[in-house]
Parts: sequence; structure tokens; C-alpha cells
Amino acid sequence: MPHHHINYLEIPVKNVAKTKTFFKQVFGWQFQDYGSQYSCFLDVGISGGFFESDTVFTTENGAPLIVLYSSSLEQTQSRVTEYGGQISKAIFTFPGGRRFQFLDTNGNEYAVWSE
Repeated sequence: MPHHHINYLEIPVKNVAKTKTFFKQVFGWQFQDYGSQYSCFLDVGISGGFFESDTVFTTENGAPLIVLYSSSLEQTQSRVTEYGGQISKAIFTFPGGRRFQFLDTNGNEYAVWSE
């Protein structure tokens, strides 16, 4: 394992089961459960997991923004809303591509980008 690389990401969520359903439906993620209050996401670019907490993270409250990649931005944006997510910033351009930001079913904010 490379020394001093980001190795793992833990994300607070209000409901682990509901979060797993959302990310599986929208992004096709798979999970490994460790009890009812913790689940690791598998093969998504970085290792990590969801843990139950009342904490909500958004850029407005100073949290880092977790950015996912999509080769079909409009389709991914549609899937986010179809499965209960809420768009917090509609698709916009930035140097290097386009992206949108959304709140998952817990109210946590993420972004999705494409070229």
C-alpha cells in the first residue's frame, strides 16, 4: 500500500439500508455489511463505508465534496432524482467538463462530473 495515500473514506448516513438501496439503484454499487450500522462499498474507486450517524455533510456546512464520474451525465442526473435524490445544483460547466451536485436520501451532498 502506498505510504500517505488516502486509503479509506467513511461517510455518515442516517439510514444505512436506505443509503445502500439508493447507491445500488443509481450507481450500481455493491456492499459488504458489518452489522446493521456499517456497510462497506466495494470497487468504486476508493475503499470506504457508510456508518449510521445523525450528521449531514454539505459544502454549505464546510464538508469536502465527494465527486463521482459519469460517462452519461444527464442519465445519471435523471437516476438520482428517480430514486429519491434531490438536485442541489443543476448541470453546469467548469474548466475541464460539466457536473451537477445532489443530495442523497440522507441529505448528504455529492457531485457527478463528465468531460
